[in-house]
Amino acid sequence: MQTPRTEFAQALKAIATERGLDVSVILETIKQAIIAAYRRDAKESGDDTEEMEFDVEINPVNGEAKVFSWPTEKPEEKKDVTPPGFGRIAAQTAKQVIHQKIREAEKGAVMDEFTDKVGNLLSGMVLRFDGPNVRVDLGRTEAIMPVEERIPNEILSLNQRMTFLLKEIQDTPKGKEIILSRADPSFVKKLFSREVPEISSGSVIIKEIAREAGTRTKIAVVSGQSGVDPVGSCVGQKGVRVQAVTNELGGERVDIVPWSENLSELIEASLSPAENLKISLDEATKTAKVKAPEDQLSMAIGKDGQNVRLAAKLTGWRIEVEELISKKGKKNTKAEVEKEKPKEKVEKKIKVVKEEKKTD
Repeated sequence: MQTPRTEFAQALKAIATERGLDVSVILETIKQAIIAAYRRDAKESGDDTEEMEFDVEINPVNGEAKVFSWPTEKPEEKKDVTPPGFGRIAAQTAKQVIHQKIREAEKGAVMDEFTDKVGNLLSGMVLRFDGPNVRVDLGRTEAIMPVEERIPNEILSLNQRMTFLLKEIQDTPKGKEIILSRADPSFVKKLFSREVPEISSGSVIIKEIAREAGTRTKIAVVSGQSGVDPVGSCVGQKGVRVQAVTNELGGERVDIVPWSENLSELIEASLSPAENLKISLDEATKTAKVKAPEDQLSMAIGKDGQNVRLAAKLTGWRIEVEELISKKGKKNTKAEVEKEKPKEKVEKKIKVVKEEKKTD
């Protein structure tokens, strides 16, 4: 026999479909709301309900509800205590509770959906600014991009649509919060995965990435398939692929270098665009001493030491760069950068030492 399509049954089904919830979840929410309404009504009437247990039976066809109660630990004394005219009172009192419970259930369902997207790119619109933090509209819910996850020199405007990395979902006193990032190195990695089919297919692999958000990023890539040029794949024809990533990053410079198991080759590549470098390695201290010709020295070190600093992050080695001295004798400029220790915020140090002129 087919269930009659009453107004209550249709509304129940509509809410379940719209909110993506199970009908039983909604019915249980309504039951709890009715019990809360009954307790409140009984308390106002002077009845003591502290030592009583309650249950509600709801007719899923017409929505008619009956309240049953019994003394704690005496379920055999269960009886119908539905007061006359209680249906209207219960409906009015329970309405707000029902909406609240449905919103909570809906938010839980949304969070479950976004949990599966952690580590992926999302499109969102800048909604408002909470001090230095940014609130982002993701469609079904809101997210936050904390100040430390913003690109430092990036200017944002309201209603601006952008791409974000869903970094994590945090538990806060106000519930779960979706955390977005544009400063994380993984953001650049995911952008390349989107722009370069060879990366998403596994033909090209990003081995390491070092980033100073807003200014410069270095990535080391290797081919996962013979015959595939990893650097060329990432650059794209006429630089179209790397330019798409750079545009998304607001003009941040991206250096793509070939990964090598030969450490000397990797360090030399990571100091690009400097060329003709001479490298010696000290395995005991994990220090690479690099000698650069005079015309390549400034490029090897970079502005404020940024190039050599990123190279140290990329390779995991301390790098010392100094000028290659000619036989005639010239000033010797030296820069030292040590790889930041993992899980530890260490002040990046750059030391420039000028030695006196050497005589022949």
